[in-house]
Amino acid sequence: MAAYDKGDIVMMKKQHPCGTNRWLITRVGADIKIQCTGCGHIVMMTRQKFDKGFKKVLKKATDSED
Repeated sequence: MAAYDKGDIVMMKKQHPCGTNRWLITRVGADIKIQCTGCGHIVMMTRQKFDKGFKKVLKKATDSED
């Protein structure tokens, strides 16, 4: 099982140009969709690319958000 899931706030290795590196995971599958918590920019990438840039989970999603 992956260390991250939909709704988690994660830290990536590279900072976004808006100045933050906190991202909200909005979709998990073959591709991962993440949204910048600073400016709202949405990025979709392959799971392999996400795993390479992933650093750690900052906040886990609660079960009540489903």
